[in-house]
Amino acid sequence: MFAQASAKTAEYAGKIVHVNEEGFLLDPTEWSPDIAVEIAKEEGIAELTPLHWQVIDFCRKHAVNGRSPTLRQITSGTGISTKEMFSLFPKGPAKKVARIAGLGKPEGCV
Repeated sequence: MFAQASAKTAEYAGKIVHVNEEGFLLDPTEWSPDIAVEIAKEEGIAELTPLHWQVIDFCRKHAVNGRSPTLRQITSGTGISTKEMFSLFPKGPAKKVARIAGLGKPEGCV
């Protein structure tokens, strides 16, 4: 199912998961909130607040083919401004929230 040349594994919260070369989970069903907390720490986010979880939950519910929604879709769907998103998930919020939510990198992210 995840047999890709660039596939590898990582361990989060005591669970082995399949990731790509950028650290995105290849199978969103391997994700858990505990894994999200550990990935967030890797991304420089010490604690996930209720606002972080609102965004993460939105992304997981609105993922298409395992890919996270775009930043515009997230801000429109959650009512959280782009400025707030950059505050919550500094330096590339769409990419960071996708990784933390256990989803593939959003289309258009470099």
